[in-house]
Amino acid sequence: MFYETIDNKHGLRHDPFKALIVPRPIGWISTISPEGVVNLAPYSFFNAMGDKPFYVIFSSTGHKDSVTNIIQTGEFVCSMATWDLRNNMNTTSAMVPRGVDEFPLAGLTAAKSTMVKPPRVKESPAAFECRHFQTIELPPEKDGQRGHTLTIGKVVGIYIDDTFVNDGMVDTAAMKPIARLGYMDYAVVTPETTFTIHRPQVDEAGRIVDPKAAE
Repeated sequence: MFYETIDNKHGLRHDPFKALIVPRPIGWISTISPEGVVNLAPYSFFNAMGDKPFYVIFSSTGHKDSVTNIIQTGEFVCSMATWDLRNNMNTTSAMVPRGVDEFPLAGLTAAKSTMVKPPRVKESPAAFECRHFQTIELPPEKDGQRGHTLTIGKVVGIYIDDTFVNDGMVDTAAMKPIARLGYMDYAVVTPETTFTIHRPQVDEAGRIVDPKAAE
């Protein structure tokens, strides 16, 4: 099948777009308003955008509380969503009124950050402390449609639970991070589902060298 995205007449029961860009890491974003009210919400359009310096980016439909708070205060934290915290994460996706603190609502503990004011999720094994770099408005295709915002944050501090640091490396699979698929589906990373592939080596002639041949 093929369809043009402007009219988006795919003929399926649900829009398949997000079911094809998978898996997507979850940006579990915590912010704090100028009045001191904490907000915590998950975003499925999230990823890293560079290193040294480190940048992360997430997209929101319109100016939700997270984006508003970030623009007003200049800071946010992104905690890792994991298998053990899947239900807590899902609770924080509820469309509650502005001013409601999702931490107690979801049975989570707000842990003090080191370099920014918004707290991290204490139960999460990793978190990025970020300062706002830029928010970009993405215009809708047609009048009356909802627009999106892209918020870019510079990572200024990283928290890692020492339990998951082994032999100088982070055991990511042991953290069991979850990712968003399409519809209401998710995936989880486990030691049983990870694998390693080494980047190919190239000789002086530009030919790919079989790593096993060099052993």
